[in-house]
Order: sequence, then structure tokens, then C-alpha cells
Amino acid sequence: MTRLLTQPEIDWKDDGTPVARAAGDVYFTAGDGLGETRAVFLAGCSLPEAWTGREAFTIAETGFGTGLNFLAAWDLWRANRPSPTAFLHFVSYEGFPLAKEDAERALSAWPELAGLSERLIAVWPGPVRGVRHFVWPEDGVTLTLHLADIAESFPDSVYHADAWFLDGFSPARNEAMWAADLFKWASERSVPGAQAATFTVAGAVRRGLADAGFSVAKAPGHGRKRERLEARLATPPAPQPDVFGLSRPLPRANRIAILGAGIAGANAAHALTQLGAESVVFDPADGPATGGSGNPMGLVMPRLDAGDTAQARLLVDAYLAARHTYQGRPGVTETDVRQVPKDAAETARFEKLLADPPLPLEDLEALSGGGLLHKRALIVEPAKLIPSLLDGVEQHYGEMPEVSLAARTVNGTEFDAIILANGMAAGAMLPWLGLEARMGQVDFTDGPADAPPFAMASGTYALALGLKRLWGATFDKVAPDTAPFTSDAAREENLKGVEALSPYWIRDATGPDIASRASLRATTTDRLPLIGAVPDHEAFLETFAGMRKGRPADADAPLLDRVFVSSGFGARGFTWGPWAGSVLAARLCCAPAPASRSALEAVAPARLLLRALKRGRA
Repeated sequence: MTRLLTQPEIDWKDDGTPVARAAGDVYFTAGDGLGETRAVFLAGCSLPEAWTGREAFTIAETGFGTGLNFLAAWDLWRANRPSPTAFLHFVSYEGFPLAKEDAERALSAWPELAGLSERLIAVWPGPVRGVRHFVWPEDGVTLTLHLADIAESFPDSVYHADAWFLDGFSPARNEAMWAADLFKWASERSVPGAQAATFTVAGAVRRGLADAGFSVAKAPGHGRKRERLEARLATPPAPQPDVFGLSRPLPRANRIAILGAGIAGANAAHALTQLGAESVVFDPADGPATGGSGNPMGLVMPRLDAGDTAQARLLVDAYLAARHTYQGRPGVTETDVRQVPKDAAETARFEKLLADPPLPLEDLEALSGGGLLHKRALIVEPAKLIPSLLDGVEQHYGEMPEVSLAARTVNGTEFDAIILANGMAAGAMLPWLGLEARMGQVDFTDGPADAPPFAMASGTYALALGLKRLWGATFDKVAPDTAPFTSDAAREENLKGVEALSPYWIRDATGPDIASRASLRATTTDRLPLIGAVPDHEAFLETFAGMRKGRPADADAPLLDRVFVSSGFGARGFTWGPWAGSVLAARLCCAPAPASRSALEAVAPARLLLRALKRGRA
């Protein structure tokens, strides 16, 4: 299996209907696809009546295809939105995503949806495995796309649906989309009474739904199809233990305190604002972007692993989320990055990676002479970017806030939730997190002339933008309470790095007017960030004490009540920030998780305690 997904070959009928060549089936009925969607799926799930009076409603779909069902639901939502603050969440699965130009051609058949189609096509994802997440706050609509084989992505997703559009190709032509497990997974991801609709009345589908706890009935079909199915979840399955604190129901948080005005806090606030929640940011510094996020420039580029692991996909998801979030914002400039190998081992790793790349050619290709060319990467200027993410958010600076995690109060005011997005300070509040401090120093100067965007990387990195030149950075372990300091030794290390890269402006790095800046980077022992619900440390250890003797973790994790953390980003804060913010915002706003379960478990704070218990060290 290749890491990139296969985009289907499309044959076009004379009437413009797209046909998937491999499946031998149409994406929609010629001339009546929109009418069929409205009759089979929207009316079949009692929409819009089913979302009347609801502040959030989630539709899940098997088979995204052209996106027509999503656009029809979006169109209906705009005409029948229950309130100005209500949200429609749409989750869909696709293992063979259409090429952007094919999707655009297919959707052109529906001029009445042209405005929505253009907005969807503008963010149409490439054939990259993982989870893509988009928000249109002005309409109260989100789209979460799980791009992978459905047998892999369906059980690895986290949400609870109110309605189901079961819309793979015909069961006779695409058995994988109608496997027996699919109905069980749908049942596990449904609220009691969830409705389901499908165009097929195949016996295997009826039996599969019934076996999964749905009551099933035939209904009059649409067009040439005599019958279709409607179903309702009558017998919900027992919930599985929530060991990582990912899925148990929470009340929607409408007012959230965020500690920290760096890239973690700014992205959390931005994501919450998009979902209609109010954030209040507290930082003891004099303004935003003064700690680890405060360098003059930063680089957003992917960290790519040669192996196709959950961690490797997570890193790609985070990078693509950052690129999407930052696009068009102040202080963000697109650039190519030339990444040259440090040694023979890295040369071999790059060759292996390029033999089965995780990103398409428009994002990644081989450098002549060895190395990687990352296209559409970003140079960011934090002093411009972070304030734009915090625009419209209440902010408090200049004094250390008084915080009670147990009472969820900041300076005596109670909040619906608290997010610790304050780097090493989160580790001081919760020492068991075991955050390590790394001192990172960059050096910078002005060049003699404007330069186009330029970036090189090989362990260290070198950036140029206009008159600005910046290079670094060190990553030295220090005591957690160390105050940031610059040093000649770090400057020497950075200079050696930039000399090895040999950018065209190397002389600028040896001039007389070099400035330096150092800051602490919060890191974890496994180099993955801490994003998610904070466990109640002592109660957690007691609940799962049996793990020391080999027993499994089989209970809901004890958690601090609505306390979350977003820290441990290491040197990749600008890459991790948007993905982390969207994950926390979804959890606090009762929206589908914009990530896979395996990714959420990989970054969950509970992993640290579970790992320690397993090893008998807690």
C-alpha cells in the first residue's frame, strides 16, 4: 500500500455524469443527483425538522465522493439554521478522493450550489492520508474528512452522530463500503435515536443495520429506484471505557480561560472563536508572543518520517492544518525549503521517503544532488501572526494570574474550562507532566538589500525575508526554572550551522551587527506534545493500579474537571499550534474530533501515566 491515496480515474458520460472507472458506478444520478440527495438522505433523516431547536447537529457519511451530499446539507442548513449560534458538523470518509479538477467539473452540474461549491473547492484536499478539517464560522458549518481506507479510518474516529448518510457505491460494486463491521462502528458513533438513510435496500444492508441495533424500514424510492431504507438507532451499544479522556460527554464550554499568549494559546483562542466560544487569555508578560513564540521569524515545514506510522501521519496532519490556518494571515509568507541531508544515514532516509512519499509532488520533490524540496512551506513573523489570531479575543497582560484548577477560576472568576497553553509554566503547575526545558537561541541581522523568501534546513535552518536574516537554533537541555539567556557558545554553534548550509547571504551572518534571542522550549521525553484533558493524577494512579500487575486499563480515566493542556511543542510550536487548537476547541464545543483516535491517544497527557504504570514506575 502506497502512502498517498489513489485518485480515481473518471469517465464522463455525455450528460456530464462522472463514473468511477474502477467501481463501474456513477457518483450521482444523471440530471437528478441533487434531487436524489435531498429525497434519500436529507428527507430520509427527517431534515431539517430533526435539527430544529438544536445548537449542534452532526451528520456522518460513508463516501464523500464529489461532496454533493455535504453541499446539499450545507445549503439546507443555511436556509433552516436553528439559531445564529448553531453549528452543523459533517463528518465523512473517503479512501479514493477525487482530484480537485474532477470535483469542480462534477459540481458544476449544480449552478444553484455554485457559491458553496466554490468554497469547498477552494479547500479541496490532496490525496494525503489523514484527517482534514475545515470550518466556515459565518454559516456555522464544519467538515471533517477522514481520508484513508474506511476499514482503517472508521474505527479510528471520535464523535457521536445524529444522522447517517450511508452512500458508498452500490453494495454489489463496492463491498468494502458495506462490510458488516461498518454498521457496528456507526452504532458505536451514534447518539440514541440517530437516524440513518441509504438508497440501497440490499438484504445484507438491512441485516447489518438491524444487527447493530437499528430499526429498519423500507420507504418509497426516488426517480427510477422503487425503494430506499430509513433506520433509527433503537438499541445503543454500551460505551467503551474512556481511558484517555477523549469521548465522554461534556457540557459545551462557552467561556474558556487560556493561560498563555504564545502560539499555543493564540491558536486555541482562534479555534474556539471559530466555533462560537468566548476565550479570555492571560499572560504575565507585557503582550503576546514574548516567550518561546517571540523570535523575529520562524519556519513552518513538515517533519517527514520514512515509515507510515500513526505518529508520521499525525505530523503531516499538523503541518497541513498549520498551512491552512495561516494562509493569507499577516506575517505569513509562502516559500520553498531546501532540506539537505546531514549525513549518509539521512541521505538514505530521504531516498526511502521519496520512494513512497507522504505528500504529493506539488508539496514535495527531490533536490538535485540529494535532499528534499518542501514546496508551499511558510516563513512566519510571530509579532504579526499571533496578534491576528487573537483579534477580537479578551486579553490580560502584565501580572501573574491567580489560578485554581480545582475550582476552574482565574483571578477569582470561574470559567467553563481552563487551557494551560503556557509552556514550561504548565509543567510547574503539574509537575508530573515531566516537561523538559530546552534553551533555544537564534541569531539575526539585517542584510544590505531586500531578498525574496528563502529557507534552508539541515538540523539548523537559515531564513531570509526582505532585509531580515535569521539562523539557528540551539536546543540545549537546561533546568526547568532556568531564565532564558544568550551565549557566545550558542552563537558559535549557530554560525557553524549556517556555514554548513552556506546560504547566499553567509557574509551577513558574520557581520558586526548580529543580535541574539533565547527562549525556553517545553518538550516531552517522547517528543510528542501534550494536547488534551488533564488527568487527576492521584485518582488516575489509584484507578489503574492494576496495570502494575499486567491488568488492562478498563475504566473511564479520572480527570480534572474541564482542565486541558496544550504544551510540549518543542521547537515546532508554529506547526503544532493550529492542530492542537482545533482538537481542544472541538472537545470543548462538543464537535467531532478533527483527528484520528490513534493521533489523539498519542498526544493525550494520560499516555504518560499509562506508560509509567505499565512499566511499574508510577
